Amino acid sequence: MNQLIRILNDGDRETLAWLRKHVGDVRVAAAARHLGGNGKPYLSAVCRYLGVRPPTPHQRIRPVEDCTVGDNYLAQIRQVLAQRNPALSKHQL
Repeated sequence: MNQLIRILNDGDRETLAWLRKHVGDVRVAAAARHLGGNGKPYLSAVCRYLGVRPPTPHQRIRPVEDCTVGDNYLAQIRQVLAQRNPALSKHQL
C-alpha cells in the first residue's frame, strides 16, 4: 500500500492499518488508484473518498518535564507588569 498512498508518519501507518482492516485492501487500493492521477494521494483523501472516518491516532504521552525555569520567568514577567501598572497587582495576574 505504501507505493499507492502517501504515508507521512506513524499516525498515518496506524490509520492505514485500521482502514485496511475495516474496508479491505481491494477497496483501499482501488480508491488510491482512482485518486492517484499523477502521484500518491494523501491518506485523508482516500478516507474521504471511501466515506469513512478513522479513529484518532494514538497520541504519544510525553513525560512531564521540570518547569522551574519557565515558572521563574513567568513570575518575573508578572512582577514587571505589576510595577508598571499597580492596578494589575490588585487583580492578581
